[in-house]
Amino acid sequence: MSFTYEYPRPALTTDCVVFAWTPGGLEILLVQRGIAPYEGSWALPGGFVGMDEELEASARRELQEETGLTDMYLEQLFTFGGIERDPRGRVVTVAYYALIDKGRFAPPKGDTDARDARWFSLDSVPELAFDHAKILEYAIERLRAKVRYAPVGFELLPEKFALSELQQLYENVLGEELDKRNFRKKLMGLDILLDLNERKQEAPFRSAKLYRFDESKYRALAEKGMNFRI
Repeated sequence: MSFTYEYPRPALTTDCVVFAWTPGGLEILLVQRGIAPYEGSWALPGGFVGMDEELEASARRELQEETGLTDMYLEQLFTFGGIERDPRGRVVTVAYYALIDKGRFAPPKGDTDARDARWFSLDSVPELAFDHAKILEYAIERLRAKVRYAPVGFELLPEKFALSELQQLYENVLGEELDKRNFRKKLMGLDILLDLNERKQEAPFRSAKLYRFDESKYRALAEKGMNFRI
């Protein structure tokens, strides 16, 4: 039996906001569009959802097709449906975001509809196509809110890290300096760090103790949520 729909149906897309961190600060993964509209402009990886495709599957497929990156944890961010957000017509997008240690992934490579794929520091993001600047801003605010109630770092940091690197990550996310003693006291009180009895040589005659996250405790605390005021 076939049905005739009385009302027009908007098109549906997914877009991915992928964050990484280096000692220089937070970075965002962007693609350079190879097709109209906005050909040559930079944008978030994404595209149209297939009729027989789940939303997250669409986000993962587009991310792989346009950047080559796979196997990362994606979390649904928000739905953006501004009437004039896409010059092709009425298009609603469901945005996802991810936090990754880019050292564990191959360098991104533009393919299919993407002419190029590249990491940008947050202070050097070019003008973005569609309403992707709005989506990115929303994702940054979500990340800043998240670090206040859940531990963040496992996905962004290398396996072994110094406490100074973890503090720098938090400062980059929040955009503010943190008191070293207070930060470390609260962090150690969470009981999610394992002392590796190793040291990182940061400079001549100067080294820092290395830690890694206790993954099971980290995941349990992240799922539970907490008030991590720093």
